[in-house]
Amino acid sequence: MKQVTTLFLKIAVIFIGIPVLALCIFLVPELGNISVKLLPELAFIKYIVFIIFYGSAIPFYFALYQAFKLLNYIDKNNAFSQISVEALKKIKYCAITISGLHVLALPLFYLFADKDDAPGVIFVGLVVPFASLVIAVFAAVLQRLLQEAINIKSENDLTV
Repeated sequence: MKQVTTLFLKIAVIFIGIPVLALCIFLVPELGNISVKLLPELAFIKYIVFIIFYGSAIPFYFALYQAFKLLNYIDKNNAFSQISVEALKKIKYCAITISGLHVLALPLFYLFADKDDAPGVIFVGLVVPFASLVIAVFAAVLQRLLQEAINIKSENDLTV
């Protein structure tokens, strides 16, 4: 049963990465072109869009890789080990990095909202940083709980 569950989660991790890859291939260049059309006085904004979105894709895929490794540790009965704690720590740092990069993009969303007179665009820009921050907090809580479980396990092993 455990192998089936982790297999399902591994497939889910792969399927999470596919739409982001499609967004990076098709949507990010289009966003760069739209940003230049909306703000022609800031022609360099296209490269800022590329740096922020492609830059945030790197920690995203690294976090997916760490999640995949974590599922492999669970398959090998190494879930309660220090390497699992390290994987969660890396996922946490990746989520914080993604959130930070997208917070840097918020002034761009403000400029777009000001140009199009659509204040809701700013709230759309807050979705990714907020979601990444939630993932970072969740990974930090799991990391702390797993570390405490490992400490309790090692204390019990020493008592016996």
